[in-house]
Amino acid sequence: MPVYDFQVNTIHAAPVSLSIYRGKVLLVVNTASKCSYSGQMADLQKLYEKYREKGFEILGFPCNQFNDKEPGDNEEIHKTCKLNFGVTFPLFEKIDVRGVSAHELFHYLTQQAPFRGFDPQSPTGPWMQNFLQEKHPEIYAGDGVKWNYSKFLIQRDGTVYGRYETTTEPADMEHTIVSLLN
Repeated sequence: MPVYDFQVNTIHAAPVSLSIYRGKVLLVVNTASKCSYSGQMADLQKLYEKYREKGFEILGFPCNQFNDKEPGDNEEIHKTCKLNFGVTFPLFEKIDVRGVSAHELFHYLTQQAPFRGFDPQSPTGPWMQNFLQEKHPEIYAGDGVKWNYSKFLIQRDGTVYGRYETTTEPADMEHTIVSLLN
């Protein structure tokens, strides 16, 4: 089953099938504009600008499930992302990305790319692991999305290539994105 089989709503509540992205390399990201990791928005935007013409799309899904870091409504989120981070990549309606209320797209993504831990070589990997194990063990358990800025890379055929956790910086994925584009 490719991601193209899913339907989502744009940030302006218009339903859209992900089949409109058929043949593109996609990066699906759960975002939160008030998160300490929100600096990744600007780096995501740079990747988008650099590779969009080659068939790369970033799909941002705002989520407020992790420490209430995306409390606004869709219009506020859209304005904040555009003004504060210069985001021009597609944003979608605020959704849940984990638990029983998670959007079916994220159930699918986490099934296809299970949690493999945080990169111990990344500057914040060990900290994030300890933080979740101590403060939010229910989030750390299982394969669900762990925090804001979890990233799922989708190949041109709509299958999941890989999962990159919060602590993976967008620039660290560039080589892989380029290889999937070529």
